[in-house]
Amino acid sequence: MTVHGDRPLSSTRAWLGVAAITASLFVFLTTELMPVGLLTPLSESLGVSVGAAGLMVTLQGVSAGLGVPFIVAWSRRVNRRVLLSALLAVLALGNLVTALSPSYALILTTRLLMGFASGVFWAIGVGMAMRLVPERQANKASATVMSGISIATVAGIPLGTFLESRTDWRTTFLIWAGLSVLVFVAVTALIPSLPSRNAVPVREVFGLPVRNVPLRLVLVTVVLFVLGHFGAYTFVRPILEGHTGATPAFVTVVLMVFGAAGAVGNFIAGHTVSRSLRGTFAVGCAGLVLSLLALLAVGGGEAGAVAALVVWGLSFGAVQLAQVNLTLAAAPDTFEAAMSLNTMAYNTSIALGALFGGLFADHLGVTSVVWFGVALTTGSLLVNLATGRRPARGRDAVAATSSS
Repeated sequence: MTVHGDRPLSSTRAWLGVAAITASLFVFLTTELMPVGLLTPLSESLGVSVGAAGLMVTLQGVSAGLGVPFIVAWSRRVNRRVLLSALLAVLALGNLVTALSPSYALILTTRLLMGFASGVFWAIGVGMAMRLVPERQANKASATVMSGISIATVAGIPLGTFLESRTDWRTTFLIWAGLSVLVFVAVTALIPSLPSRNAVPVREVFGLPVRNVPLRLVLVTVVLFVLGHFGAYTFVRPILEGHTGATPAFVTVVLMVFGAAGAVGNFIAGHTVSRSLRGTFAVGCAGLVLSLLALLAVGGGEAGAVAALVVWGLSFGAVQLAQVNLTLAAAPDTFEAAMSLNTMAYNTSIALGALFGGLFADHLGVTSVVWFGVALTTGSLLVNLATGRRPARGRDAVAATSSS
């Protein structure tokens, strides 16, 4: 039994609550990245360039990153179950408006507002899951929630691409609005009251990397690898279409292969981060560089493209897991503040990566986006290798248990 206030919470109810939070991560992440698999039909339907269509990812990432420390601080007295329910309501409404929107400008505005909800979820979701279960199972709960990333990548984004190929992009977003409503119902039914606690004032959040040098260096590596990865990954569909003449069905399969490889990379890294946290990040980041170079070298054929995406997915899964551990290990005593900064850096970098990638794609062609990814991921690798002693690993087990 887990006890919340005067009300005992059974193990089954607690883990159902964790599952509801994991489902929340799934719908938030798939909504944010859904345009990745739909860029071509979106641009054609809305009468905008592929680069402009990529702004759907950019604007949501901007608001998700920049708004999170402020909204979390302003909502520090709000019950976390109520807050998560409100965030899911915003997500459902945003997907509905996107599906029915008559103009591209309204879609961008809607995505901007949805980003605020997405960013706040990333800051509070893992902490909520850890509070639902006994302390000895907190790491397992956080790892379960983080597995929603792999689920979204393996199933969610490819499913969205598949649905668009069978219907259209508006129907796809309408279906996602319905999924958001279902998750909203699950959260309100399964998660108990969770009064806010351990809120960190905004000034302390922003002051942390000034005082904490290891955290500052970790955030730099995160920014660089996310810029490079998402700068290229946002445009993976037009890249494949331009190199291999890929059909929507082939793109769907490749995205699923990428997601499955990411899950495998996540699993492998779960066993290696406890032995060498920084080494795991370095190997994964090197894999990102090599996979992007391979996409340029052998991506002209379908087999070569699949092979490059497999290595890319494996590497991303490892780097994704390692960077969470690096962030928490650098600031083990300021969990919420570190996660807020990670969320801000990560999501802002997704947005900027999509923006810069769009500029490269529109002015220099989609191949230049891959070179952009190579340059930035190489920079992240070099910063990681040049960093001095690794930070104390007070919370390595947070992500290391993701394979369990």
